[in-house]
Amino acid sequence: MVTTIGILGAGRVGSAIARTALKAGYAVHIAGSGPAADIELIVDIVIPGAVPMTAAEVAASSDLVVLAVPMHKFRSVDPATLAGRIVIDTMNYWQPIDGELDEIAADPRGSSEVVADYFADARLVKTLNHIGYHDLETDARPAGHPERHALAIAGDADAAAVVAEVINRFGFDPVLAGPLASGVAFEPGSPVFGGRHTAAELAAELEPAEAA
Repeated sequence: MVTTIGILGAGRVGSAIARTALKAGYAVHIAGSGPAADIELIVDIVIPGAVPMTAAEVAASSDLVVLAVPMHKFRSVDPATLAGRIVIDTMNYWQPIDGELDEIAADPRGSSEVVADYFADARLVKTLNHIGYHDLETDARPAGHPERHALAIAGDADAAAVVAEVINRFGFDPVLAGPLASGVAFEPGSPVFGGRHTAAELAAELEPAEAA
């Protein structure tokens, strides 16, 4: 059972996820790129209730870890610290921000599969990447609400099921897309990316990925 969510990345995406997790009743531990003291003030102001830590401390003390750093910085995270952990990959490859990353651009697979090769001992799950960080907080709705939107999840079945419960508590209907390779169906440029879908609509969009 997930009670504590760790977030690696204290930028806009990580902060929005942290606030959403706190609102959903989770304890939140968060790390920036350096010592915990470097982000203490901003955390107190922007994410009251979250606990700033180092990346290693976040990984060691959390039931689930959210990777919310720019794609070009994912290798700055020590893969050993995430071994055995369920890790949510929220990242997208943005060339204007990330530059030309040959390992992503030249690989026919989805970006999360490339990331999973680096975090080989983690249980990587892709989600939270196809919704804007601002929409994550404004679009959340209780279960059964007629305006509730859905979020796609890709990963191994057991890890995805754990993440699905988190997404549900965040205020969205989780829709399982299939294994991690299915995550390409909701990367930038896909019909899903940036859209607002009900669970039924999202499932219909993801059918080709599930069948692949």
